[in-house]
Amino acid sequence: QVQLVESGGGLVQPGGSLRLSCAASGFTFRPQTMSWYRQAPGKERELVASITVTDGNTNYADSVKGRFSISRNNAKNTVYLQMNGLKPEDTAVYYCKAERRVGVRYDYWGQGTQVTVSS
Repeated sequence: QVQLVESGGGLVQPGGSLRLSCAASGFTFRPQTMSWYRQAPGKERELVASITVTDGNTNYADSVKGRFSISRNNAKNTVYLQMNGLKPEDTAVYYCKAERRVGVRYDYWGQGTQVTVSS
């Protein structure tokens, strides 16, 4: 059974930092891409950052470029999102997603972790 477990969310002041983790387990077929999405109240879920599992290519939303960094540790089956320079508009539930688009195709989501940026 596939599981994606996010951790590291919390309350932080503007300008602060947080590091989110997503521990993945249970895959029969390795995901191609791991991503972080977020959803703020009343808004649609949006892509924050993604990374390809094999070669580590990354992609970022314009709103987080230069502040957030996605990375992975394939030996630990874990993906990270380092968030620096946090702003109140970064407040959202952050979700981890595992994706595969060849052969056995799938999307799996974690349960989400709350990030609140407030003074």
